[in-house]
Amino acid sequence: MLRRILETGQRKGDPHGVGNIAVCGHHMRFDVSDRFPLITTRSLAKSFKAAVVELLWYLSGESRVDFLHKHGVHLWDQWATPEICAQYGLEPGDLGRIYGPQWIRWRTSSGGEINQIKNVIADLKRFPDSRRHVVTAWNPQDVDGVFVAPCHCFFKFFHAQGKLSLHLFQRSADAPVGVPFDIAEYAMFLRMVAQVVGMEVGEFVYDTSDTHIYLNQIEQTRELLTREPRPLPRIEINPDVKDIFAFRPEDFALLDYDPHPAMKIPVAT
Repeated sequence: MLRRILETGQRKGDPHGVGNIAVCGHHMRFDVSDRFPLITTRSLAKSFKAAVVELLWYLSGESRVDFLHKHGVHLWDQWATPEICAQYGLEPGDLGRIYGPQWIRWRTSSGGEINQIKNVIADLKRFPDSRRHVVTAWNPQDVDGVFVAPCHCFFKFFHAQGKLSLHLFQRSADAPVGVPFDIAEYAMFLRMVAQVVGMEVGEFVYDTSDTHIYLNQIEQTRELLTREPRPLPRIEINPDVKDIFAFRPEDFALLDYDPHPAMKIPVAT
């Protein structure tokens, strides 16, 4: 992905005013039945914990950063400032109706709510070969009411012959920074759901649309590509957890991770 963007990407503008080079559409597949797809060309050991906590935050249905702070994660702080929140009529520390509220408390026209995660878990158990195992975070009614509209906006589970796979569509992908994080998070989510519904783990299938490298990331990206990838790590998840909403940060362990040193890559803000 990184090589393709550097070699064929087209120059574009962006809301941050940084500038980027981008390609439209990139497809990747990861077999997560054994090894865990956490990149090894730079260390993401600290990011692994953050990915666990962020995913559990989504599953809580909350929009405030309090849960993240409780576990020492500050990924969203730059978008939860009083100034930004005030622009959207939100209290400081509130991100609005992004992933968690859409996954867990999707608002209906009749004033009710839909828990998409609860429903998809139930349907996987009752009708595993259904083609409707879909969860969306992209709600046209809400995307203009938040500073960061959902990037990984739509995913679908696929079951065949006892194995569960997960297919994600992402509208916007920061290739050197966000993408490795999202790969790890959704690969972990697949493992969790497979455990809860009693299936084997298949593939994580990942499609990104606007797939970009910011201009202030190019130097680090080129250095990253000089590093030889190492064997992938493994993760262990507490096998006793059978409720998707009952996982805790201590239920996850990263094993056999031997990456290259960490590398600081700017995040466009």
